[in-house]
Amino acid sequence: MTTLSQTIARFAVKTAAGELPPEVRASVRHRILDVLGLCVAGRALDTSAAALAFVAEQGGTGRAHVIGDSTPVPAALAAFANGVLAHSLDYDDTHLPSVLHPSASVVPAALAAAQDSDASGDLLVAAVAAGLEVCVRVGMAGYDPDSGNSVFFEHGQHATSICGAVGSAVAAALLGGADEEEIAHAIGIVASQSSGIIEANRTGGTVKRLHCGWAAQAGVSSARLARHGFTGPPTVFEGRFGFFEAFLRGEYRAEAITDGLGTHWEVPRIFFKPYPANHFTHTVVDAAKALREQGLAPEDVESLEIGVPAPVVRTVGDPIEKKRTPSTPYEAQFSGPYAAAVGMFGGGGLGAALADYAPEHLADPRRQELMRRTTVVADDECTAIFPHQFPAVVRATSRDGRKWTAKVLANRGGVDNPLTDEEIARKFTDNAAPVLGRAVAQDVIDAVAGLGDTTEAHHLLRLTARRENESTEETR
Repeated sequence: MTTLSQTIARFAVKTAAGELPPEVRASVRHRILDVLGLCVAGRALDTSAAALAFVAEQGGTGRAHVIGDSTPVPAALAAFANGVLAHSLDYDDTHLPSVLHPSASVVPAALAAAQDSDASGDLLVAAVAAGLEVCVRVGMAGYDPDSGNSVFFEHGQHATSICGAVGSAVAAALLGGADEEEIAHAIGIVASQSSGIIEANRTGGTVKRLHCGWAAQAGVSSARLARHGFTGPPTVFEGRFGFFEAFLRGEYRAEAITDGLGTHWEVPRIFFKPYPANHFTHTVVDAAKALREQGLAPEDVESLEIGVPAPVVRTVGDPIEKKRTPSTPYEAQFSGPYAAAVGMFGGGGLGAALADYAPEHLADPRRQELMRRTTVVADDECTAIFPHQFPAVVRATSRDGRKWTAKVLANRGGVDNPLTDEEIARKFTDNAAPVLGRAVAQDVIDAVAGLGDTTEAHHLLRLTARRENESTEETR
């Protein structure tokens, strides 16, 4: 009998040996570009400096690079640092209805492993595709259609890091030249390193920013350990004391992993984030913006009610006193009332930019007054749609007694309302150009477009360490 880990390993090897569908290849390139931009922009955070200092303390020599650095470090540490950077701005993509962020762990793990093994750009694309697909399918195995929610999430677990570790191990093992047996062992090993508790979303703490770093590091390390001879249990997923029993109490859907694996791809269905905040808040931004476009000014609001899916209230509206008074940009990213303020006052970028979550905006008396007048409630229509979308209905009463309503039932950036190629490139440029300069940012865009044809991983990472006033010859 073929086990789930063996089925995944066989899929991974076939993916590396075959031709990816064009839409999958294009999607992977976009996701690599997205992650590169997030990592460059994320370096400005205090927590990023702490993660980079931690990496520097570990010592060792290697062939991989932290995005934005020219000094090589061991691959597992590069994966860790880039995973932290990629996830720290809450700007990384999301798969639905598994409700996890796949690229922020899989892409960093793959980039580090590709550099470490001198893998081709074509193999890098294939490995990222396989890792992403495995990550979201393992997440889907923990989705309960009856409750309409992730069982991982209900247990307080962060599926992003737990499933991301598995996807990262698959990608890293492929890039190291592993066969089916070795990939299955890497999966069996990484399952013992998967972790993540999601309480920081509710009450604070920056530990969540580490989660994708741990997942990426675990993936690269597990692939290496399998190469050196460590083995994992073949029934690591479905066994009596396996992954699904440990994390999901045995409540899982194996068919979510196996059905259509290799023929039906979830990768192009992963949602890009247009705004740098918790994905649950995005439709709140859009609905509040719609109220503004209807003619409602923030200072004219008597009361504002945000209706969201019932499971979302605890993340963006509970405890309401804290969500009305975010004291840090990180808290603002998880605040429904603050998302409404962004939409009502108008944001930059594609509609909300990193600058809109800066401390000076949190201290703006006008935004604070609007948040004091805002409530977050469960909405039946939104609950019925969740988690296939993260909809919102925003209702307001103006000081003159008029009623206002705006509904946004489909997230921007998903298949029903996709970002264009130009918008994805603009998001990258907005993130990367303030650090790299616009000319280098464009060079990175061009290099990613050629990934698998003319660009290899080493060149791509070296580009991110260059600044606009430096010689292009240094990175060739």
